[in-house]
Amino acid sequence: MKLSDQAMGALMMALQKSLMEQSDITGLLRQFDFDLDENEQLVVENPPVLRFAPEEKEEKEVIMPREEDW
Repeated sequence: MKLSDQAMGALMMALQKSLMEQSDITGLLRQFDFDLDENEQLVVENPPVLRFAPEEKEEKEVIMPREEDW
């Protein structure tokens, strides 16, 4: 039995999340629900989600120049 690309990505995301939050990865891994796909590869049914705070907008909106402005 092997990991699918999706499962490998889920493991990498869990590692990245634990590094960013400076937390233990084992808690995330214990929450994973695994299943087999049609190729008998493991997939993660509930991969971790990374959320980022929205970037603050500058007060002045930058307008792209038009071709005729050149």
